[in-house]
Amino acid sequence: MITAVVRPFKLDDLRKVIAQLGVQGVTVTEVQETGFGPRIRIEIAVEDSIAEPVIEAIANVSRTGRIGDGKIFIGNLEQAFRIRTGETGTAAT
Repeated sequence: MITAVVRPFKLDDLRKVIAQLGVQGVTVTEVQETGFGPRIRIEIAVEDSIAEPVIEAIANVSRTGRIGDGKIFIGNLEQAFRIRTGETGTAAT
């Protein structure tokens, strides 16, 4: 599970780049970061095989070189369950 907090104006570019890597589902939430104002939090469930390229893509697209570019958090996802179809695991991501 990849969670990133980035500048809002980077969202469109991020969506394009990660779509090219085969990522289909992204959860986007508007958040307020103390000291930096509005930010976008994106959450992406990906297979281990593409995690590193997705992380690199997020970092490269989001980097402006200024304080407040954001952060990326990586964690394990124990299980995924698609409510509509009942799919589990990788098929549900």
